[in-house]
Amino acid sequence: MRVSRIQAEQNRQTVIDVASRLFREHGFDGIGLKDLMKGAGLTQGAFYKQFASKEDLEALASRRALEHASRRWSDAAAKNPKDPLGAVIAFYLSAGHREERMDGCPVVALGSDAARQGSDVKASFEAGIREYLELLDGWVGDAHGEDPGGKAMAVLSTMVGAVVLSRALNDEQLSEKFLQAAAESIQAGLAADRQRGTPR
Repeated sequence: MRVSRIQAEQNRQTVIDVASRLFREHGFDGIGLKDLMKGAGLTQGAFYKQFASKEDLEALASRRALEHASRRWSDAAAKNPKDPLGAVIAFYLSAGHREERMDGCPVVALGSDAARQGSDVKASFEAGIREYLELLDGWVGDAHGEDPGGKAMAVLSTMVGAVVLSRALNDEQLSEKFLQAAAESIQAGLAADRQRGTPR
Protein backbone atom coordinates (compact mmCIF):
# COMPACT_ATOMS: atom_id res chain seq x y z
CA MET A 1 0.00 0.00 0.00
CA ARG A 2 1.37 3.38 -0.98
CA VAL A 3 1.98 5.87 1.82
CA SER A 4 0.48 9.34 1.35
CA ARG A 5 2.76 12.37 1.28
CA ILE A 6 1.31 13.56 4.61
CA GLN A 7 1.86 10.14 6.21
CA ALA A 8 5.39 9.97 4.80
CA GLU A 9 6.21 13.34 6.40
CA GLN A 10 4.70 12.21 9.70
CA ASN A 11 6.81 9.05 9.52
CA ARG A 12 9.92 11.13 8.82
CA GLN A 13 9.26 13.37 11.84
CA THR A 14 8.65 10.30 14.02
CA VAL A 15 12.00 8.82 12.97
CA ILE A 16 13.78 12.11 13.77
CA ASP A 17 12.10 12.28 17.19
CA VAL A 18 12.88 8.66 18.05
CA ALA A 19 16.47 8.96 16.75
CA SER A 20 17.03 12.10 18.83
CA ARG A 21 16.29 10.03 21.95
CA LEU A 22 17.95 6.76 20.96
CA PHE A 23 21.16 8.47 19.83
CA ARG A 24 21.36 10.18 23.23
CA GLU A 25 20.94 6.84 24.96
CA HIS A 26 23.26 4.73 22.78
CA GLY A 27 25.52 7.17 20.90
CA PHE A 28 25.64 7.62 17.15
CA ASP A 29 27.57 4.39 16.62
CA GLY A 30 25.81 2.43 19.36
CA ILE A 31 22.61 1.82 17.43
CA GLY A 32 22.03 0.71 13.85
CA LEU A 33 19.41 1.71 11.32
CA LYS A 34 17.39 -1.46 11.84
CA ASP A 35 16.91 -0.74 15.56
CA LEU A 36 16.30 2.98 14.95
CA MET A 37 13.56 2.24 12.47
CA LYS A 38 12.11 -0.47 14.70
CA GLY A 39 11.97 2.08 17.51
CA ALA A 40 9.95 4.34 15.20
CA GLY A 41 7.63 1.46 14.26
CA LEU A 42 8.89 1.33 10.67
CA THR A 43 10.94 -1.02 8.53
CA GLN A 44 14.57 -0.42 7.63
CA GLY A 45 13.57 -0.29 3.96
CA ALA A 46 11.63 2.92 4.60
CA PHE A 47 14.76 4.71 5.81
CA TYR A 48 16.29 5.56 2.43
CA LYS A 49 12.98 6.97 1.17
CA GLN A 50 13.21 9.54 3.97
CA PHE A 51 16.93 10.25 4.52
CA ALA A 52 20.03 10.51 2.38
CA SER A 53 22.22 8.69 4.90
CA LYS A 54 22.58 7.86 8.58
CA GLU A 55 24.67 11.04 8.97
CA ASP A 56 21.76 13.02 7.51
CA LEU A 57 19.53 11.57 10.24
CA GLU A 58 22.22 12.20 12.88
CA ALA A 59 22.32 15.89 11.94
CA LEU A 60 18.53 16.26 11.94
CA ALA A 61 18.12 14.30 15.19
CA SER A 62 20.85 16.37 16.86
CA ARG A 63 19.13 19.59 15.84
CA ARG A 64 15.80 18.27 17.18
CA ALA A 65 17.40 17.19 20.48
CA LEU A 66 19.10 20.56 20.97
CA GLU A 67 15.89 22.47 20.16
CA HIS A 68 14.09 20.36 22.74
CA ALA A 69 16.83 21.04 25.30
CA SER A 70 16.66 24.82 24.71
CA ARG A 71 12.88 24.73 25.20
CA ARG A 72 13.41 22.95 28.51
CA TRP A 73 15.80 25.71 29.60
CA SER A 74 13.26 28.36 28.62
CA ASP A 75 10.47 26.50 30.43
CA ALA A 76 12.57 26.21 33.60
CA ALA A 77 13.44 29.91 33.42
CA ALA A 78 9.80 30.92 32.88
CA LYS A 79 8.81 29.16 36.10
CA ASN A 80 11.13 31.46 38.07
CA PRO A 81 11.24 34.85 36.30
CA LYS A 82 12.98 36.48 39.29
CA ASP A 83 15.95 34.13 38.95
CA PRO A 84 15.81 32.41 35.54
CA LEU A 85 19.49 31.46 35.55
CA GLY A 86 19.20 29.96 39.04
CA ALA A 87 16.21 27.90 37.85
CA VAL A 88 18.14 26.57 34.85
CA ILE A 89 21.18 25.75 36.98
CA ALA A 90 18.97 23.92 39.50
CA PHE A 91 17.30 21.91 36.73
CA TYR A 92 20.43 21.15 34.72
CA LEU A 93 22.66 20.24 37.67
CA SER A 94 20.10 17.93 39.27
CA ALA A 95 20.23 14.18 39.82
CA GLY A 96 17.05 13.91 37.77
CA HIS A 97 18.65 15.48 34.70
CA ARG A 98 21.79 13.40 35.20
CA GLU A 99 19.65 10.25 34.94
CA GLU A 100 17.80 11.34 31.80
CA ARG A 101 19.81 9.31 29.30
CA MET A 102 17.25 9.62 26.47
CA ASP A 103 15.90 13.11 27.14
CA GLY A 104 18.80 14.92 28.78
CA CYS A 105 21.21 17.41 27.28
CA PRO A 106 22.52 16.21 23.90
CA VAL A 107 25.82 18.04 24.42
CA VAL A 108 26.43 15.87 27.49
CA ALA A 109 25.21 12.67 25.82
CA LEU A 110 26.75 13.15 22.37
CA GLY A 111 29.36 15.91 22.58
CA SER A 112 32.36 13.60 22.23
CA ASP A 113 30.58 11.64 19.48
CA ALA A 114 29.79 14.86 17.60
CA ALA A 115 33.47 15.80 17.60
CA ARG A 116 34.12 12.71 15.45
CA GLN A 117 31.25 13.30 13.01
CA GLY A 118 31.04 15.24 9.77
CA SER A 119 30.35 18.92 9.27
CA ASP A 120 26.53 18.58 9.16
CA VAL A 121 26.35 17.01 12.62
CA LYS A 122 28.83 19.55 13.97
CA ALA A 123 26.74 22.37 12.44
CA SER A 124 23.68 21.10 14.33
CA PHE A 125 25.64 21.08 17.58
CA GLU A 126 27.11 24.49 16.91
CA ALA A 127 23.64 25.95 16.33
CA GLY A 128 22.36 24.39 19.54
CA ILE A 129 25.34 25.52 21.60
CA ARG A 130 24.94 29.04 20.23
CA GLU A 131 21.30 28.94 21.34
CA TYR A 132 22.38 27.87 24.84
CA LEU A 133 24.87 30.75 24.94
CA GLU A 134 22.27 33.24 23.73
CA LEU A 135 19.91 32.21 26.53
CA LEU A 136 22.70 32.36 29.11
CA ASP A 137 23.89 35.72 27.75
CA GLY A 138 20.42 37.16 28.32
CA TRP A 139 20.22 35.92 31.89
CA VAL A 140 23.79 36.79 32.86
CA GLY A 141 23.52 40.13 31.05
CA ASP A 142 20.28 40.98 32.81
CA ALA A 143 21.92 40.18 36.11
CA HIS A 144 25.06 42.25 35.57
CA GLY A 145 24.35 44.88 32.91
CA GLU A 146 27.51 44.10 30.94
CA ASP A 147 28.70 41.97 28.04
CA PRO A 148 28.47 38.41 29.38
CA GLY A 149 29.90 36.42 26.42
CA GLY A 150 32.82 34.86 28.30
CA LYS A 151 30.73 34.34 31.42
CA ALA A 152 28.06 32.48 29.46
CA MET A 153 30.74 30.22 27.96
CA ALA A 154 32.23 29.55 31.40
CA VAL A 155 28.80 28.77 32.89
CA LEU A 156 27.92 26.40 30.04
CA SER A 157 31.31 24.68 30.19
CA THR A 158 30.99 24.17 33.94
CA MET A 159 27.46 22.80 33.71
CA VAL A 160 28.16 20.40 30.83
CA GLY A 161 31.41 19.18 32.37
CA ALA A 162 29.79 18.54 35.74
CA VAL A 163 27.02 16.41 34.25
CA VAL A 164 29.48 14.46 32.08
CA LEU A 165 31.65 13.69 35.11
CA SER A 166 28.69 12.87 37.35
CA ARG A 167 27.34 10.38 34.79
CA ALA A 168 30.70 8.63 34.52
CA LEU A 169 30.77 7.55 38.18
CA ASN A 170 29.43 4.59 40.14
CA ASP A 171 29.89 6.46 43.43
CA GLU A 172 26.56 8.23 43.96
CA GLN A 173 27.92 10.62 46.58
CA LEU A 174 30.86 11.71 44.44
CA SER A 175 28.52 12.09 41.47
CA GLU A 176 26.25 14.38 43.51
CA LYS A 177 29.24 16.38 44.71
CA PHE A 178 30.25 17.24 41.15
CA LEU A 179 26.77 18.63 40.46
CA GLN A 180 26.67 20.52 43.76
CA ALA A 181 30.19 21.91 43.39
CA ALA A 182 29.43 23.17 39.89
CA ALA A 183 26.21 24.88 41.02
CA GLU A 184 27.97 26.49 43.98
CA SER A 185 30.90 27.64 41.84
CA ILE A 186 28.64 29.27 39.25
CA GLN A 187 26.51 30.99 41.89
CA ALA A 188 29.58 32.20 43.81
CA GLY A 189 31.11 33.61 40.62
CA LEU A 190 27.93 35.44 39.72
CA ALA A 191 27.58 36.79 43.26
CA ALA A 192 31.17 38.08 43.13
CA ASP A 193 30.45 39.76 39.78
CA ARG A 194 27.37 41.42 41.27
CA GLN A 195 29.42 42.73 44.21
CA ARG A 196 32.06 44.15 41.89
CA GLY A 197 29.36 45.81 39.84
CA THR A 198 27.72 47.45 42.84
CA PRO A 199 28.47 51.20 43.11
CA ARG A 200 30.63 52.02 46.11
